[in-house]
Amino acid sequence: MPSRPLLSVIVPAYNEEAVLAAFHARLAAVFDGLPDMRCEVVYVNDGSRDRTQAIIDGLCEADPRVASIDLSRNFGKEIAMTAGLDHAGGDWVVMIDADLQDPPELIPALLAKAAEGYDTVYARRTHRDGETLLKKATARGFYRLMDRLSGKVRIPRDTGDFRLMSRRAVDALRQLREQHRFMKGLFAWVGFPSTALDYRRDAREAGESKFNYWKLWNFALEGITSFTIGPLKLATYLGLTAAGLAFAYGLWIVIKTLVWGDAVRGYPTIMVTVLFFGGVQLFFIGVLGEYLGRIFDETKGRPLYFVQGHRAARQAADEVPAMRVPAGVGAEPVAQER
Repeated sequence: MPSRPLLSVIVPAYNEEAVLAAFHARLAAVFDGLPDMRCEVVYVNDGSRDRTQAIIDGLCEADPRVASIDLSRNFGKEIAMTAGLDHAGGDWVVMIDADLQDPPELIPALLAKAAEGYDTVYARRTHRDGETLLKKATARGFYRLMDRLSGKVRIPRDTGDFRLMSRRAVDALRQLREQHRFMKGLFAWVGFPSTALDYRRDAREAGESKFNYWKLWNFALEGITSFTIGPLKLATYLGLTAAGLAFAYGLWIVIKTLVWGDAVRGYPTIMVTVLFFGGVQLFFIGVLGEYLGRIFDETKGRPLYFVQGHRAARQAADEVPAMRVPAGVGAEPVAQER
Protein backbone atom coordinates (compact mmCIF):
# COMPACT_ATOMS: atom_id res chain seq x y z
CA MET A 1 0.00 0.00 0.00
CA PRO A 2 1.57 3.31 -1.05
CA SER A 3 2.24 5.71 1.81
CA ARG A 4 0.26 8.89 2.04
CA PRO A 5 1.89 11.91 0.40
CA LEU A 6 3.70 14.30 2.71
CA LEU A 7 2.76 17.97 2.90
CA SER A 8 5.48 20.30 4.21
CA VAL A 9 4.60 23.83 5.25
CA ILE A 10 7.54 26.26 5.51
CA VAL A 11 7.14 29.22 7.85
CA PRO A 12 10.00 31.77 8.03
CA ALA A 13 9.81 33.70 11.29
CA TYR A 14 11.61 36.79 12.53
CA ASN A 15 10.45 38.31 15.83
CA GLU A 16 7.03 36.68 15.54
CA GLU A 17 6.44 35.82 19.19
CA ALA A 18 3.14 37.71 19.21
CA VAL A 19 1.48 35.60 16.55
CA LEU A 20 3.16 32.17 16.35
CA ALA A 21 0.85 30.35 18.77
CA ALA A 22 -2.28 31.62 17.01
CA PHE A 23 -0.80 30.74 13.64
CA HIS A 24 0.05 27.21 14.70
CA ALA A 25 -3.40 26.63 16.18
CA ARG A 26 -5.03 27.49 12.85
CA LEU A 27 -2.49 25.49 10.84
CA ALA A 28 -2.89 22.43 13.09
CA ALA A 29 -6.65 22.54 12.48
CA VAL A 30 -5.95 22.54 8.72
CA PHE A 31 -3.63 19.51 9.14
CA ASP A 32 -6.35 17.69 11.08
CA GLY A 33 -8.67 18.18 8.14
CA LEU A 34 -6.28 16.44 5.71
CA PRO A 35 -6.55 12.75 6.69
CA ASP A 36 -5.22 11.59 3.33
CA MET A 37 -1.89 13.34 3.83
CA ARG A 38 0.96 13.27 6.29
CA CYS A 39 1.79 16.79 7.39
CA GLU A 40 4.73 18.66 8.85
CA VAL A 41 5.44 22.31 9.46
CA VAL A 42 9.02 23.61 9.25
CA TYR A 43 9.50 26.78 11.28
CA VAL A 44 12.65 28.69 10.31
CA ASN A 45 13.81 31.10 13.01
CA ASP A 46 15.72 33.81 11.15
CA GLY A 47 17.84 35.14 14.01
CA SER A 48 14.93 36.50 16.04
CA ARG A 49 15.72 38.69 19.04
CA ASP A 50 12.56 37.89 20.94
CA ARG A 51 11.11 34.55 22.19
CA THR A 52 10.32 33.19 18.73
CA GLN A 53 12.72 30.22 19.03
CA ALA A 54 11.51 29.39 22.55
CA ILE A 55 7.93 29.28 21.26
CA ILE A 56 8.98 27.07 18.34
CA ASP A 57 10.76 24.71 20.77
CA GLY A 58 7.54 24.51 22.78
CA LEU A 59 5.57 23.70 19.63
CA CYS A 60 8.09 20.95 18.79
CA GLU A 61 7.47 19.36 22.20
CA ALA A 62 3.70 19.66 21.98
CA ASP A 63 3.13 18.68 18.34
CA PRO A 64 5.10 15.85 16.66
CA ARG A 65 4.40 17.40 13.26
CA VAL A 66 6.60 20.43 14.01
CA ALA A 67 10.20 20.77 12.75
CA SER A 68 12.55 23.62 13.66
CA ILE A 69 15.47 25.27 11.92
CA ASP A 70 17.33 27.90 13.93
CA LEU A 71 19.62 30.00 11.73
CA SER A 72 22.87 31.30 13.23
CA ARG A 73 21.82 34.95 12.67
CA ASN A 74 19.32 37.06 10.76
CA PHE A 75 19.94 36.36 7.06
CA GLY A 76 16.71 37.86 5.72
CA LYS A 77 13.44 36.31 4.66
CA GLU A 78 14.60 35.16 1.23
CA ILE A 79 17.44 33.11 2.75
CA ALA A 80 15.16 31.80 5.51
CA MET A 81 12.76 30.51 2.87
CA THR A 82 15.69 28.86 1.09
CA ALA A 83 16.72 27.10 4.32
CA GLY A 84 13.16 25.83 4.67
CA LEU A 85 13.16 24.52 1.12
CA ASP A 86 16.47 22.72 1.76
CA HIS A 87 15.03 20.91 4.79
CA ALA A 88 11.44 20.26 3.74
CA GLY A 89 10.96 16.70 2.52
CA GLY A 90 7.35 16.94 1.38
CA ASP A 91 5.84 15.75 -1.88
CA TRP A 92 4.04 19.08 -1.77
CA VAL A 93 5.50 22.18 -0.16
CA VAL A 94 3.62 25.30 0.97
CA MET A 95 5.36 28.61 1.68
CA ILE A 96 3.47 30.89 4.06
CA ASP A 97 4.20 33.76 6.48
CA ALA A 98 3.44 33.51 10.17
CA ASP A 99 1.61 36.84 10.44
CA LEU A 100 -1.76 35.31 9.42
CA GLN A 101 -2.25 37.78 6.59
CA ASP A 102 -2.26 34.68 4.39
CA PRO A 103 -4.89 32.26 5.77
CA PRO A 104 -3.67 28.67 6.36
CA GLU A 105 -7.27 27.60 5.67
CA LEU A 106 -6.55 28.21 1.96
CA ILE A 107 -4.11 25.27 1.82
CA PRO A 108 -6.76 22.60 0.99
CA ALA A 109 -7.93 24.78 -1.91
CA LEU A 110 -4.32 25.08 -3.13
CA LEU A 111 -4.00 21.27 -3.01
CA ALA A 112 -7.28 20.82 -4.88
CA LYS A 113 -6.15 23.22 -7.58
CA ALA A 114 -2.78 21.46 -7.90
CA ALA A 115 -4.61 18.15 -8.41
CA GLU A 116 -5.83 19.54 -11.74
CA GLY A 117 -2.28 19.12 -13.04
CA TYR A 118 -0.25 22.07 -11.79
CA ASP A 119 3.17 22.09 -10.18
CA THR A 120 2.71 25.52 -8.64
CA VAL A 121 -0.44 27.18 -7.36
CA TYR A 122 0.23 30.74 -6.22
CA ALA A 123 -2.21 32.72 -4.12
CA ARG A 124 -3.10 36.00 -5.84
CA ARG A 125 -4.32 38.90 -3.71
CA THR A 126 -7.60 40.52 -4.69
CA HIS A 127 -7.59 42.80 -1.63
CA ARG A 128 -4.87 43.84 0.85
CA ASP A 129 -6.58 44.64 4.14
CA GLY A 130 -4.75 46.58 6.82
CA GLU A 131 -2.27 48.26 4.44
CA THR A 132 -1.97 51.96 3.67
CA LEU A 133 -2.93 53.42 0.31
CA LEU A 134 0.72 54.33 -0.27
CA LYS A 135 1.87 50.75 0.28
CA LYS A 136 -0.86 49.38 -1.96
CA ALA A 137 0.03 51.88 -4.69
CA THR A 138 3.78 51.20 -4.51
CA ALA A 139 3.20 47.44 -4.51
CA ARG A 140 0.92 47.74 -7.52
CA GLY A 141 3.48 49.88 -9.34
CA PHE A 142 6.32 47.49 -8.51
CA TYR A 143 4.54 44.42 -9.84
CA ARG A 144 3.64 46.18 -13.06
CA LEU A 145 7.19 47.50 -13.49
CA MET A 146 8.60 43.99 -12.98
CA ASP A 147 6.08 42.66 -15.48
CA ARG A 148 7.45 45.06 -18.07
CA LEU A 149 11.13 44.57 -17.25
CA SER A 150 11.38 40.86 -16.55
CA GLY A 151 11.28 39.83 -20.21
CA LYS A 152 10.70 36.12 -20.78
CA VAL A 153 10.16 35.41 -17.08
CA ARG A 154 6.59 36.37 -16.24
CA ILE A 155 6.33 37.24 -12.55
CA PRO A 156 2.66 37.03 -11.51
CA ARG A 157 1.11 40.32 -10.43
CA ASP A 158 -0.26 40.88 -6.93
CA THR A 159 1.32 37.66 -5.71
CA GLY A 160 3.54 37.16 -2.69
CA ASP A 161 5.36 34.09 -1.44
CA PHE A 162 2.22 32.20 -0.36
CA ARG A 163 2.02 29.23 -2.71
CA LEU A 164 2.02 25.46 -3.12
CA MET A 165 4.79 23.72 -5.05
CA SER A 166 5.37 20.17 -6.23
CA ARG A 167 8.46 18.16 -5.36
CA ARG A 168 10.03 18.68 -8.78
CA ALA A 169 9.46 22.44 -8.64
CA VAL A 170 11.12 22.58 -5.19
CA ASP A 171 14.05 20.44 -6.38
CA ALA A 172 14.52 22.82 -9.31
CA LEU A 173 14.46 25.83 -6.97
CA ARG A 174 17.12 24.31 -4.73
CA GLN A 175 19.57 24.26 -7.62
CA LEU A 176 19.50 28.07 -7.72
CA ARG A 177 22.06 29.22 -5.15
CA GLU A 178 22.74 32.88 -5.95
CA GLN A 179 23.45 35.17 -3.01
CA HIS A 180 21.01 37.90 -4.02
CA ARG A 181 17.73 36.09 -3.99
CA PHE A 182 14.46 37.53 -5.21
CA MET A 183 12.28 34.50 -4.50
CA LYS A 184 9.20 35.73 -6.35
CA GLY A 185 11.34 35.87 -9.47
CA LEU A 186 13.01 32.50 -8.79
CA PHE A 187 9.61 30.86 -8.29
CA ALA A 188 8.65 32.06 -11.77
CA TRP A 189 12.06 31.35 -13.33
CA VAL A 190 11.94 27.57 -12.78
CA GLY A 191 8.76 27.34 -14.85
CA PHE A 192 6.50 24.22 -14.73
CA PRO A 193 2.70 24.43 -15.08
CA SER A 194 1.41 27.14 -12.75
CA THR A 195 -1.90 28.77 -11.98
CA ALA A 196 -3.37 31.32 -9.59
CA LEU A 197 -5.91 31.06 -6.81
CA ASP A 198 -7.50 34.35 -5.79
CA TYR A 199 -7.95 35.26 -2.13
CA ARG A 200 -8.44 38.25 0.13
CA ARG A 201 -5.38 39.09 2.20
CA ASP A 202 -6.17 39.87 5.82
CA ALA A 203 -4.56 42.40 8.12
CA ARG A 204 -1.85 41.19 10.49
CA GLU A 205 -3.17 39.19 13.43
CA ALA A 206 -0.61 40.77 15.80
CA GLY A 207 2.83 42.32 15.84
CA GLU A 208 4.37 44.66 13.29
CA SER A 209 5.49 44.28 9.71
CA LYS A 210 9.27 43.88 9.34
CA PHE A 211 9.23 45.72 6.01
CA ASN A 212 9.43 49.50 6.25
CA TYR A 213 9.56 51.62 3.11
CA TRP A 214 13.37 51.65 3.02
CA LYS A 215 13.47 47.85 3.15
CA LEU A 216 10.77 47.69 0.48
CA TRP A 217 12.84 50.00 -1.73
CA ASN A 218 15.89 47.77 -1.35
CA PHE A 219 13.72 44.73 -1.98
CA ALA A 220 12.46 46.29 -5.20
CA LEU A 221 16.04 47.13 -6.19
CA GLU A 222 16.98 43.52 -5.55
CA GLY A 223 14.19 42.29 -7.76
CA ILE A 224 14.99 44.64 -10.62
CA THR A 225 18.74 44.00 -10.66
CA SER A 226 18.28 40.24 -10.19
CA PHE A 227 15.98 39.74 -13.13
CA THR A 228 16.68 42.37 -15.73
CA ILE A 229 19.46 44.40 -17.29
CA GLY A 230 16.82 46.92 -18.31
CA PRO A 231 18.46 49.82 -16.38
CA LEU A 232 21.71 49.26 -18.31
CA LYS A 233 19.82 49.29 -21.60
CA LEU A 234 18.05 52.46 -20.49
CA ALA A 235 21.44 54.08 -19.89
CA THR A 236 22.54 53.10 -23.39
CA TYR A 237 19.44 54.50 -25.08
CA LEU A 238 19.44 57.66 -22.96
CA GLY A 239 23.11 58.23 -23.77
CA LEU A 240 22.50 57.78 -27.50
CA THR A 241 19.52 60.12 -27.40
CA ALA A 242 21.43 62.79 -25.47
CA ALA A 243 24.41 62.53 -27.82
CA GLY A 244 22.14 62.87 -30.86
CA LEU A 245 20.35 65.89 -29.46
CA ALA A 246 23.64 67.52 -28.44
CA PHE A 247 25.07 67.00 -31.93
CA ALA A 248 21.96 68.46 -33.54
CA TYR A 249 21.96 71.44 -31.19
CA GLY A 250 25.69 72.06 -31.82
CA LEU A 251 25.09 71.96 -35.55
CA TRP A 252 22.27 74.46 -35.16
CA ILE A 253 24.54 76.84 -33.21
CA VAL A 254 27.23 76.67 -35.93
CA ILE A 255 24.70 77.34 -38.67
CA LYS A 256 23.11 80.16 -36.74
CA THR A 257 26.49 81.80 -36.12
CA LEU A 258 27.61 81.48 -39.76
CA VAL A 259 24.33 82.61 -41.31
CA TRP A 260 23.08 85.24 -38.88
CA GLY A 261 26.24 86.02 -36.97
CA ASP A 262 24.66 85.45 -33.56
CA ALA A 263 27.13 85.32 -30.70
CA VAL A 264 27.03 82.27 -28.43
CA ARG A 265 25.15 83.23 -25.27
CA GLY A 266 23.49 81.42 -22.42
CA TYR A 267 25.84 80.69 -19.50
CA PRO A 268 22.92 79.61 -17.28
CA THR A 269 21.70 77.22 -19.98
CA ILE A 270 25.15 75.65 -20.23
CA MET A 271 25.35 75.21 -16.47
CA VAL A 272 21.92 73.59 -16.30
CA THR A 273 22.81 71.28 -19.15
CA VAL A 274 26.15 70.29 -17.63
CA LEU A 275 24.64 69.67 -14.21
CA PHE A 276 21.73 67.69 -15.66
CA PHE A 277 23.91 65.35 -17.66
CA GLY A 278 26.40 65.12 -14.79
CA GLY A 279 23.58 63.92 -12.59
CA VAL A 280 22.41 61.42 -15.18
CA GLN A 281 25.96 60.05 -15.49
CA LEU A 282 26.32 59.68 -11.73
CA PHE A 283 22.95 57.93 -11.54
CA PHE A 284 23.92 55.33 -14.09
CA ILE A 285 27.35 54.89 -12.56
CA GLY A 286 25.40 53.99 -9.43
CA VAL A 287 23.33 51.49 -11.44
CA LEU A 288 26.54 49.94 -12.77
CA GLY A 289 27.82 49.77 -9.18
CA GLU A 290 24.72 47.83 -8.10
CA TYR A 291 25.37 45.18 -10.73
CA LEU A 292 29.11 45.08 -10.02
CA GLY A 293 28.43 44.73 -6.29
CA ARG A 294 26.27 41.69 -6.94
CA ILE A 295 28.97 40.14 -9.10
CA PHE A 296 31.46 40.76 -6.27
CA ASP A 297 29.20 39.03 -3.76
CA GLU A 298 28.72 36.02 -6.03
CA THR A 299 32.47 35.57 -6.57
CA LYS A 300 33.03 35.06 -2.83
CA GLY A 301 31.24 31.72 -3.00
CA ARG A 302 30.05 31.89 0.59
CA PRO A 303 27.35 29.55 1.93
CA LEU A 304 23.90 31.06 1.95
CA TYR A 305 23.38 30.45 5.66
CA PHE A 306 24.42 28.46 8.70
CA VAL A 307 22.18 26.51 11.03
CA GLN A 308 22.80 26.43 14.78
CA GLY A 309 19.94 24.09 15.61
CA HIS A 310 17.70 21.64 13.72
CA ARG A 311 14.90 19.44 14.98
CA ALA A 312 13.04 17.16 12.58
CA ALA A 313 9.33 16.52 12.90
CA ARG A 314 8.98 13.48 15.17
CA GLN A 315 5.81 12.12 13.61
CA ALA A 316 7.12 12.10 10.09
CA ALA A 317 10.75 11.30 10.97
CA ASP A 318 10.43 7.62 10.04
CA GLU A 319 8.89 8.39 6.68
CA VAL A 320 10.33 11.73 5.66
CA PRO A 321 13.37 11.43 3.39
CA ALA A 322 16.61 12.73 4.81
CA MET A 323 17.40 16.41 4.32
CA ARG A 324 17.72 16.96 0.61
CA VAL A 325 20.48 19.44 0.01
CA PRO A 326 21.32 19.76 -3.69
CA ALA A 327 24.45 17.90 -4.66
CA GLY A 328 27.33 19.75 -6.16
CA VAL A 329 26.46 23.18 -4.81
CA GLY A 330 28.77 25.29 -2.75
CA ALA A 331 26.26 26.60 -0.29
CA GLU A 332 25.20 23.68 1.85
CA PRO A 333 23.97 24.54 5.31
CA VAL A 334 25.77 23.30 8.38
CA ALA A 335 23.10 21.42 10.30
CA GLN A 336 23.56 20.55 13.97
CA GLU A 337 21.07 18.32 15.67
CA ARG A 338 20.03 19.44 19.10
